[in-house]
Amino acid sequence: MTDRPRFDIPDIDPFARPYWDAAAEGRLLIRRCRAQGCGRAHHYPREFCPYCWSEDVGWEEASGRATLYTWSVVHVSDLPPFDERPPWTAAAVDLDEGPRMMTEVVGCPEDLLRVGMPLRVRFRPGPVPPLRTPVFGPC
Repeated sequence: MTDRPRFDIPDIDPFARPYWDAAAEGRLLIRRCRAQGCGRAHHYPREFCPYCWSEDVGWEEASGRATLYTWSVVHVSDLPPFDERPPWTAAAVDLDEGPRMMTEVVGCPEDLLRVGMPLRVRFRPGPVPPLRTPVFGPC
């Protein structure tokens, strides 16, 4: 029997290390542009500002508060190891700091999900300790 490839373990390079180290501690980091006249926050983490292209960006701890923008319940997945998880709720949330983030909503039945509902970050243990993945649940 051969090992199935893993698609649920991020490639943690030196740039992304602070993000994943913070998540392991239960903190959500975002990036914010430090360029004069911009100052916008963004997520997913990049080494430059996606709005003004400045390389003067830094890490910032997010509040962990978000609003549900949209969601879709995944009932069937053929991508290992996600094929063992359905149903689960894939979602886009708007962080209070501004960026929109792809994530998963946990701890809330599908029929109670509403656009605009307040959410709070939670951290699910990852497949390889100490990795933890940010997900969101009702406040």
